[in-house]
Amino acid sequence: MVLRTVAAAAATTLIGAGAAAVAAGRYAGDAALKADPGRPPPGEPRLALHDVTGATVTLGRTPAALLPGTYGLAGRGVHAVVGPVIADVSHPHDRVIRRLDRVTRGALRPGERVWLTPQVHAGNPRDALGLDHAEVDVPGEMGPLPAWFVPGGRDTWVITVHGLGATREHPMNVMPFLHGQRLPVLDIAYRGDPGAPRPPHGIGHFGAGEWRDLDAAIRYALRYGARRVVLHGWSTGATMALLAARNSALSSRVSGLVLDSPVLDWPAALRALAGRRVPAALIPLAVRATEGRTGLAPHALLAAADPAALPMPTLLVHGRDDTLAPLALSRELAAGRPELITLRAVRGAGHAGSWNVDPQGYEEALRRFLVPLM
Repeated sequence: MVLRTVAAAAATTLIGAGAAAVAAGRYAGDAALKADPGRPPPGEPRLALHDVTGATVTLGRTPAALLPGTYGLAGRGVHAVVGPVIADVSHPHDRVIRRLDRVTRGALRPGERVWLTPQVHAGNPRDALGLDHAEVDVPGEMGPLPAWFVPGGRDTWVITVHGLGATREHPMNVMPFLHGQRLPVLDIAYRGDPGAPRPPHGIGHFGAGEWRDLDAAIRYALRYGARRVVLHGWSTGATMALLAARNSALSSRVSGLVLDSPVLDWPAALRALAGRRVPAALIPLAVRATEGRTGLAPHALLAAADPAALPMPTLLVHGRDDTLAPLALSRELAAGRPELITLRAVRGAGHAGSWNVDPQGYEEALRRFLVPLM
């Protein structure tokens, strides 16, 4: 009787520990799988806003605050655009002074917590950029997907798709350039975005399920006048583009890919995201829990990035300082098909921030890539 009681107590303890481990793994995984579009990636450090003048902002000194280039500065109800760190002024040891280009929404107030985002523009293409556009709905498998269509004179369309922590406002960074090339642009929202259908259980799949919404956008473009399309994605949007190019029944109409900071190793991305919010001991549990919830094998996206299976020209753009999606994997992908894949590695750029560091170089590389595909 005593032995049975001890065994029952031990079993209860083990079950309780197992349940706790599962719950901990789900919590850690949610840090990555339930990232809100338009909010900073999980665990992204908020910056203290110390001072605002007509021409500068003073931020708490962190690696993010020191990033080179031009970024959005976002907070609760506010969006601004900040330029590079000002080099010819004295900076307090714990603060960074950056150029303030403009405030596009709300008001910057000292004492608030803000974050830098590669998403420079806010609003819609007409209000932010002066570009005429149409609000359209792309029929997706889960329901209508809101999109912006910016017309152009060519029959090659560029379909743009954002990634983690961003919205369809992020691709507006390159819209003026694409419009200048007379390329129609279809900029889509996908499942989980504001105004788009909610994915099952509210979780993302690092592009492994979301690519079907990009496939729907390809069908829409071809139905409304495109003869061929170029897919341009950032982060998990780049992963979506890669998967659509491989899996879509219309892949033969995809004439090129632009992959900016593709997430090719989802366990590494999850470890990077969840590791900012949860103890290191929970990270392996998070990977296992995510595998079970999403059905993604650890190497699922790496298998999709087989260079031998890429039939179309591809421009790979990747920041050298990307801590979320390792540059090494993009290097391997490019090395596998050097005659077809061009890699542009950008010094000083973090995840999806290559345009922000060097917009002129980015757009020139994009121009050289797109001209033969027009």
